Amino acid sequence: MHLLVWPTRPDATADCISCFLAAAKVEASRQVKADLERPGSRLLSRLTIRERPGRTVFRYWQEGPGCDRNRQTEEAVNASIEYLHLNPVRRGLCKSVLDWRWSSARWYASEGTEVDADRPRIHGPPPELFRACR
Repeated sequence: MHLLVWPTRPDATADCISCFLAAAKVEASRQVKADLERPGSRLLSRLTIRERPGRTVFRYWQEGPGCDRNRQTEEAVNASIEYLHLNPVRRGLCKSVLDWRWSSARWYASEGTEVDADRPRIHGPPPELFRACR
């Protein structure tokens, strides 16, 4: 999972963003684990690891702090958005960035008019600020 966060408050600090990411990760992990605990899931055992002798933990997120970094320029933000949108295409999960169900590509390509009610609300940088998706 990749997430590009655009702070909506001008006074957002690195600590604020770290707290937000930690909260988002905990909640997403909790929901994924609950889904996997339903009968018949083969993934639950693959995501439960032995942390040390006698202790196992469910690990949805990669161990460590992740790959958090600040994007300071419009070019860097555009590159990140393009990278995120192209990931499922590179993996062969879809043919076009617009086909991936969980992507924000359609929102950007439609300049913010296409909204999927089943997906989280997208907000942040206005789509006209960044170039359209391919």
